Amino acid sequence: MNIGQAAKHTGLSAKMIRYYESIGLLPSAGRSESGYRQYADDDLQRLRFIRRARDLGFSLAESGRLLALWHDRERASADVKALAVEHIEALNGKIAELEALRDTLQTLVDHCQGDQRPDCPILEDLQAGSGCCQPAAAPSARR
Repeated sequence: MNIGQAAKHTGLSAKMIRYYESIGLLPSAGRSESGYRQYADDDLQRLRFIRRARDLGFSLAESGRLLALWHDRERASADVKALAVEHIEALNGKIAELEALRDTLQTLVDHCQGDQRPDCPILEDLQAGSGCCQPAAAPSARR
């Protein structure tokens, strides 16, 4: 199957397939006599595996480790679980950061009058540069 067909069957773009090949997540594809990449069923399984890992938020490096574990018949499931647990912990950290950002922005929005006056606590906070990645203290309500 050529790269376009492989892309269609895996839901990945041809560009992404070439990229995965270039970084070693996918072995170099065989070539037809005319030089076109040719993919076998094993390649498609590997690409689907990578896509699912990426859909779950695993990095390329983590996806590579998962691929190695998948192909290692001597692996312990504990190794796979440990990688997944580590990823969950990272996701929980990102979720906490996003919640803090949302809460900070919500506080700023709640204190903005949203009227015709030029005073705006949102812009004041941005101008002050207060608290990159930390919730800013709630500005005093202006009336």
